[in-house]
Amino acid sequence: MKTYKIVLKGTVQGVGFRPFVYQLATKYKLFGEVLNNSLGVEITLNATKEELELFIEELKLKLPPLAKIDSIEIIEAEPQKFSSFKIVKTKESKSKVALLPPDISICKECEKELFDPNNRRYLYPFITCTNCGVRYSIIEKLPYDRINTSMHFFKMCKKCEAEYSNPLDRRYHAQPIGCFECGPRLELRVKSEELRVSGVEAISGAVELLRGGGILAIKGVGGYHLVCDATNSEAIAKLRERKNRPTKPFAIMVKDIEMAKELANIFKKEEELLTSKERPIVILNSSLLTLNSLVAPNISKIGLFLPYTPLHLLILKELNRPIVATSANITDEPICTNIESLEKLENVYDGVLEHNRNIVNGCDDSVLMVVKDRVITLRRARGYTPVSIKLPFKLKQKTLALGANQKSTVAIGFNKEVILSPHIGDLDSIGSVEYYKKNIETLLRIYDFKPETVAHDLHPNYESTKVAKEFKNVELKAVQHHFAHILGVMVEHSISSKVFGVAFDGTGLGSDGNLWGGEFLVCDYKGFERVAHIEYFKLIGGEKAIKEPRRVALSLLFKCFGKEALELDIPTIKAFSQTELNALYIAWQKGLNAPLSSSAGRLFDGIASLVGVNQVVIYEGESGLMLEELYDKKEKSSYQFEYKDGKIDIRPLIKAIIKEQSTIKAVSKFFNTLIEIIATVYKNYTHLPLVASGGVFQNRVLLELLIERFPNVYIPNKIPPNDGGIALGQTASFN
Repeated sequence: MKTYKIVLKGTVQGVGFRPFVYQLATKYKLFGEVLNNSLGVEITLNATKEELELFIEELKLKLPPLAKIDSIEIIEAEPQKFSSFKIVKTKESKSKVALLPPDISICKECEKELFDPNNRRYLYPFITCTNCGVRYSIIEKLPYDRINTSMHFFKMCKKCEAEYSNPLDRRYHAQPIGCFECGPRLELRVKSEELRVSGVEAISGAVELLRGGGILAIKGVGGYHLVCDATNSEAIAKLRERKNRPTKPFAIMVKDIEMAKELANIFKKEEELLTSKERPIVILNSSLLTLNSLVAPNISKIGLFLPYTPLHLLILKELNRPIVATSANITDEPICTNIESLEKLENVYDGVLEHNRNIVNGCDDSVLMVVKDRVITLRRARGYTPVSIKLPFKLKQKTLALGANQKSTVAIGFNKEVILSPHIGDLDSIGSVEYYKKNIETLLRIYDFKPETVAHDLHPNYESTKVAKEFKNVELKAVQHHFAHILGVMVEHSISSKVFGVAFDGTGLGSDGNLWGGEFLVCDYKGFERVAHIEYFKLIGGEKAIKEPRRVALSLLFKCFGKEALELDIPTIKAFSQTELNALYIAWQKGLNAPLSSSAGRLFDGIASLVGVNQVVIYEGESGLMLEELYDKKEKSSYQFEYKDGKIDIRPLIKAIIKEQSTIKAVSKFFNTLIEIIATVYKNYTHLPLVASGGVFQNRVLLELLIERFPNVYIPNKIPPNDGGIALGQTASFN
């Protein structure tokens, strides 16, 4: 018999791993100890070689539901004597690489107890165990112990402490453990009645408010939701008016999968996502268009998710109707995480369902969709993050990557590991930049991480770039935006060879100083060559063109016809006054506030204007969603374009579209043409793997067509195609 030290890295803290090891060692009558440390979990064991092999084999096969092992290191240690097997106190170390466990939905065992009148936690809205509940949103630092979370304010009662201390109990070291006697408490405040109700009565009061058409702010896991009855058109209209959100789709939370199936057509993989322990919002095809006209005007998709906390379950079971559940935030601001930030929205909600467990780390809902049986992550947050992703090479320096300006995330990289933060959001306001900085500080604090290199976007005016320049005594590295997009996918899919990358998005500064976005790059981890791009067109009014598709379309028309475009009898021209048209032509002609762009995202906007679908966008991606609705799968033809010397001339496409009599035909042929453009450029590079990324590839129709044409294409799955994947790519540029 020898003494072995076993070090396990991965998601092994806060997931019931130590009691699992304890029970396994007891089963095999092995003596030793197990503890959490800042690397992961460490086991010391006295065993024969055969016993060790059996122990490790069962360890791998029968993991707790939330555990995931990334690596196991076994070494023969100095002989030690043990008289039993025990779980010992956490050991700190200088290097912190243990993965933070994400917040996970309520498990079946806790749900059963929640509705069992004989259970002491019957109807307790914060019921949890080692296999479920809050994690990341309450942690202040590693290791993941109660003292390092916002639960340290709650002193356990004797019954909870007995469960917490028993290695054979499902709640052994469940850090958020509590009950009616000792845990977090609920309170409902209704503004109109100056009413305060606590405990179980708060649930009934909240349901009554919703039934009456009121808007309720609910404090959840990583922030507040604004909630109303999704079957009440007046309540939804009131929420839209008060929140100043006229058409942007709302997500809908439903009681169970049966209710979800009443609202949407759900395929097997989509159902698996909806009912998974992560409980993301899943974008589905709506089957109830009367509801959709309220919650998602002008589109046939609906974002559904199931309750993931006991609190949500209690509300929906009593209400028995779907609810609108949208993040509580001011436009361009981060999600509200405390009552002080929520007060900015006091004119929106009629009541607040509050609890006294602090949210340490804000975290929005994750958003996913399934395209051609592939899971596409649109927003990676609650349930999925923080996440660790392996690099195909070892980093030479500790790296902090600060992402881009939209859909922002940040990442830290060390050795072969990258830890990617949850979705942070767009950096368009003072509040959002402060929230962004807080997320950086959280990641650095939790991992006690001191970066040696800071990676940022090439654009000097991005807020993320400005934050990078605040770091002292570090090496700064600017990484081109579209190169980072492609690198992120290469890392996710562990690609080490050169690739042919297609990066289609809204805007990213190119190395020539222009605004790129329709790019074809040959890449490896050391650099890229831009082999082709959509030929430049001018964005009249600069930033204004992003909000007004008609400006993009007008620029494309001027490029095709010059001043004669003003005589055309088409929707784009009709969207302006004659005075505006004359002024904009001069601005285009002289290049006044009209930067050059090759953006595929802006091209979508331009087409939406030309066919009369959208002249001014209300929310990001609106044009693309509206064009999706018009695609006809039976249409197989496409428009002409010219490809010469690495430039894609789309003027033939524009000229053909304005002559098309059918809007559906024009839109369908436009989508088909984009695939033909990709195929034409890729023709000379088919010896390289095809990789596609960028926000435009969030478009379901375009993605379906791409996968149909190129079944082996590499696309982002775990990381978003949008700028949420940029930080990962920036980290990988340090090979």
